[in-house]
Amino acid sequence: MAWAPTPAADRDPDGPVRRVVVLGASGFIGRQVSAAVRAAGGEPLLVARRPFTTDPGHCVPLDLIGDGPYALSRLLDAERPDAVVNAAGAVWSRAQETMRQANHTLVETVLAAIAAASWRPRLVHLGSVFEYAPPPPGTALDERAPTRPTTPYGQSKLRGTQVVLAASGEGRADAVVLRLSNVIGAGTSPSSLLGQVAAQLRATDAGAEAVVHVSPLRASRDFVDVRDTADAVLAAASLPVGGQVINIGRGEAVPVRSMVERLIAASGRPARIVEGAGAGVRTDTGLDWMQVATGTAQRLLGWSARHGLDSSARELWRAATARPAPLTGPSPAQH
Repeated sequence: MAWAPTPAADRDPDGPVRRVVVLGASGFIGRQVSAAVRAAGGEPLLVARRPFTTDPGHCVPLDLIGDGPYALSRLLDAERPDAVVNAAGAVWSRAQETMRQANHTLVETVLAAIAAASWRPRLVHLGSVFEYAPPPPGTALDERAPTRPTTPYGQSKLRGTQVVLAASGEGRADAVVLRLSNVIGAGTSPSSLLGQVAAQLRATDAGAEAVVHVSPLRASRDFVDVRDTADAVLAAASLPVGGQVINIGRGEAVPVRSMVERLIAASGRPARIVEGAGAGVRTDTGLDWMQVATGTAQRLLGWSARHGLDSSARELWRAATARPAPLTGPSPAQH
């Protein structure tokens, strides 16, 4: 479906979105955002470093850092999207330079592209609740919480958020930041804790008991379904929320162990969990307890999570079993 472009001066920045550029469209969240745009009757324009053919939308191969801002600005002027969703970035890489490039430098490139374009879409930037300082257990993180991340990942994400908010405050961009909690569901990264648990379950012979090796499952997290996340993105793209930071989560702290158990139940396979310090590399997030306050999202976006965690686990397992089976045996899980 295609629409005639609207003159920039006449475009309603807070109206329904029809055409959306999705950066990082081949990734976990980008794919779901693209599907949500299409389901809402819109046209997603998919941007990724390498072309991919599993999505029927319009795909543009573009290296946002290597190609510089003008390649993206030319795309914006040619396509005249209502919104740009930045779902690109690096998650928990051991290489700090990788995270700096993907989570900070890339964001600066996107902002420079928007500034250079004659067409100005709204930017929906996806941040992370790991940008916050670790809260005391029992304290829900709201948007007023201090931002003192304790990990390189959180620090790189915070720098990206800061440049977006600065551009919005200075009038260089119409932008909103969604700080996401732990996003799960169909397409969850195979390198994540739940992704690796799924791989171990799949690698076990049919009928045999799976032995799921994980590092100690002490943390509690706020998990949110990727489908709900995509709904929040669409709301932020179309409502008058420019210049805001909005937290996106279910609003409850859930023991990580219970999510592993949900995934095992969704698989329908007999399994036992073996925890041990030597079972995998445990990512130190600095946040062993996390709950997100969702009042701002409810007030500004009319949004709250709709999908239950059992449904998220079933979708994760369904998508994991649809992928080709791993070539090697089970690998230690991380979280």
